[in-house]
Amino acid sequence: MKTKINYRKLGLKRIDTYIIKKFLGTYFFSIVLILSISIVFDLTEKLDKFYDNNAPLSAIIFDYYLNFIPYYMNMFSPLFTFIAVIFFTSKMATNTEIIAILASGVSFRRLMLPYFISAAIIASISFVVGGYVIPPGNKKKIAFEDKYVSPIKRDNAHNIQMEVQKGVIMYIERYEITNNTGYRFSLEKFDGKRLVSRLTAETVSWDSLYRWKITNYLQRDFNGMRESIKKGLSKDTTIMVQPEEFFLTAQEAPQMSTTKLSRYLDRQKDRGVGNIQGFQDEYYKRYAMPFVAFIMTLIGVSLSSRKVRGGIGLHMGVGLALSSLYILFTTMSTSFSVGGVMSAFAAVWLPNVVFLIIGVYLYNTAPK
Repeated sequence: MKTKINYRKLGLKRIDTYIIKKFLGTYFFSIVLILSISIVFDLTEKLDKFYDNNAPLSAIIFDYYLNFIPYYMNMFSPLFTFIAVIFFTSKMATNTEIIAILASGVSFRRLMLPYFISAAIIASISFVVGGYVIPPGNKKKIAFEDKYVSPIKRDNAHNIQMEVQKGVIMYIERYEITNNTGYRFSLEKFDGKRLVSRLTAETVSWDSLYRWKITNYLQRDFNGMRESIKKGLSKDTTIMVQPEEFFLTAQEAPQMSTTKLSRYLDRQKDRGVGNIQGFQDEYYKRYAMPFVAFIMTLIGVSLSSRKVRGGIGLHMGVGLALSSLYILFTTMSTSFSVGGVMSAFAAVWLPNVVFLIIGVYLYNTAPK
């Protein structure tokens, strides 16, 4: 039996449900339309690589394109939101529906309610999909690309230095994943700023979990002015780190869920790892991106609610120009973060703050 939602009990009027259905319907229709075109272009571009690398059809569909769709849907969600608002609101304005609504006693502020309800739905979907659905899908997508599109694999890391435990600093000059072995290894323990012991070895090999085997080692323990030295051929030791952590780059950030990304950042900060801007950018974007739905809705309604001679075409032109400007601004501010000019938090949220100010200005100047 089909359940019918009683919108009156939710405090919504018929005009509210009309706008919400129009908004979400246009939003999802624009997603299907644009992503269909994107898939066709992407397939045309990569078809030769799929053929040359013998990519199976099931992997192309389920590992690549099934994860391609939510990734790009979420990436261009602000643009889809803007297009949806501009398109159907301009149509309502052209048909003098907006004028009729305002003339009936509904304030412009009250008119914004169904728009923001729709924006809240889109923002919620964006947050959940971006934080918990896309990351595992990205793993499959990137693994597919590494195997069938551009098979390049990094198998060694250089100059690894991190705090594996509080006061314990590890350094490896070179680590090779092919044999799970590191060369020119050192492990230093500090009590505050005082060096307590220093362990050096020619090689260190990973066994399992946090178990490591060191060979040709020299351990020096310091006790005030006294020093004790111990040498050995090999011994097993526990180091709270795993090899996969040596190879994590900013490319891995989109593959982590929001919870895992937060834990990773906390752990790397405790270890004193400095080059984590890419991970911080990704983490803050998970919260900033859903908020864009409200900003684009505010700008879109303020622009397209007025009836002008250019109609939908003029509104769409202005809307696309603003969307392009937002994407450009976001890219520029991210580069400021990577370059160390500003913090990752400020760089990610700066475009939202600037465009929120633009949205508030347009709202205040819109005809009421």
